[in-house]
Amino acid sequence: MSMPCTIAIDCMGGDHGAHVTVPAALHFLGKTPNASVILVGQEAVLTSELERAAKQPAAQALAKFGSRLRVQHASQVVEMDEPPRDALRKKKDSSMRVTATLVKQGVAHAAVSAGNTGAWMATTHYVIKTLPGVDRPALCAPMPNQKDAGTIVLDLGANVECTAENLLQFALMGTALVAATEHRENATVGLLNVGSEDIKGTPLVKAAALLLQAAHARGEINYLGYVEGNEIYTGRADVVVCDGFTGNVMLKASEGLGRLVKTTLSQELRANPLRMLGALIAKGGLDALANRISASRYNGACLLGLKGVVIKSHGSADANGFEVAIRRAYEMASGGVLERITARLAAHQVAQAAA
Repeated sequence: MSMPCTIAIDCMGGDHGAHVTVPAALHFLGKTPNASVILVGQEAVLTSELERAAKQPAAQALAKFGSRLRVQHASQVVEMDEPPRDALRKKKDSSMRVTATLVKQGVAHAAVSAGNTGAWMATTHYVIKTLPGVDRPALCAPMPNQKDAGTIVLDLGANVECTAENLLQFALMGTALVAATEHRENATVGLLNVGSEDIKGTPLVKAAALLLQAAHARGEINYLGYVEGNEIYTGRADVVVCDGFTGNVMLKASEGLGRLVKTTLSQELRANPLRMLGALIAKGGLDALANRISASRYNGACLLGLKGVVIKSHGSADANGFEVAIRRAYEMASGGVLERITARLAAHQVAQAAA
């Protein structure tokens, strides 16, 4: 059984705000007896959404879960298009800032928000700080693959420019994440490149490859070598590392391709009655395919390397998708991902000093 942990949720963020985050939190609590949730936001809004989602007075909904559910008032809201600097300077009582502060204070083990990505990363980095040995936190998320699992990719945009040492740290953190959430201690690591040959790649990639090879030789990681973009989806490596510029371009291109396939397939299957009949016959398979590659199933990017578990949900996520992000936070916190990252980085520093 996973250890008990508390999740702080910025309920005001995202395209739908508390209308999605509150019911998602209640559903998560109903299925996870070891978890507690703190709903952060404007109290009047949260009370109203609690009553709507629970179909009973807010006091009764809170009493149902006892100490596992409480509301933390925050008077301000960070808008989705608000500059991160303004969010930090002008909104010190925002739901986003209060959520991050609960983690810093040790009241919560993890924080989840669907709000403004830039503001959320800036706020959590400023408030929570990085773990010892981490130069820069990395944004990471699972990408669907042919093994019906998720290939962990980092960095997905937190660091546009990286050093080779940053990429090695990303590899160490990524393997710690797999160990914590999937209980696999020897996750395979690949370095994203334009080819598999040693002569290919930028100076950064070539320098990172040397560091990863050395770490592999010392037994710190299970490094496979270069992987190309298409191999992310075959699942050749459990963890794929890259700089944030490359990772973000890959992520956005993948999201765009997914929408294109979904839209085009829907149009073609409705093109005439015969195709519509075929779609009806194949409905079970089509539904299974949609579920396997659904963005909701993989929702929840983590800002890995902070002194707390920090999850960013997609802003447009529905209640099911947001619940996936909450569960990802719970699995990381209860799996001891912070302790695992700290241990791997400490061992790496000892190995470096010895070398």
